[in-house]
Amino acid sequence: MFVDEHAEALEADLLRFYGLDLLDWHRGRLSSRRLATLIRHLPGDGAVARETEGEAAEWSVGDYLLAHAVDQLAQANWMFATVNQDEDADALDPPTPLARPGADLLPDAGGEQPPAPADPKPTAGQLAAFFS
Repeated sequence: MFVDEHAEALEADLLRFYGLDLLDWHRGRLSSRRLATLIRHLPGDGAVARETEGEAAEWSVGDYLLAHAVDQLAQANWMFATVNQDEDADALDPPTPLARPGADLLPDAGGEQPPAPADPKPTAGQLAAFFS
């Protein structure tokens, strides 16, 4: 049962957000229907969310959008630096995206490498077609 599995986190959230004691349910002062309603509508930044969803509960939509904006800015800076570097200079390493909850950006522990990205350089024919 959900209440038994997450009793401590649930008790903390009920006190924090509603000022209610979980023991009121055991004492008969809080109905099961009301408790279920309150649990269903607990905010996403509470202890229950962190316990059930892990690290992802700590990220809001704004956090994901900000991480995406940072990644895009890093890509733009890398492209600018790459285009404006000396022709004989070593190629710059592309930026690494910010880590997000639940996203594993590193190769798995089995040693298997992710597939190599396709070569982004256009061919001479593609360039000629683009500029004609």
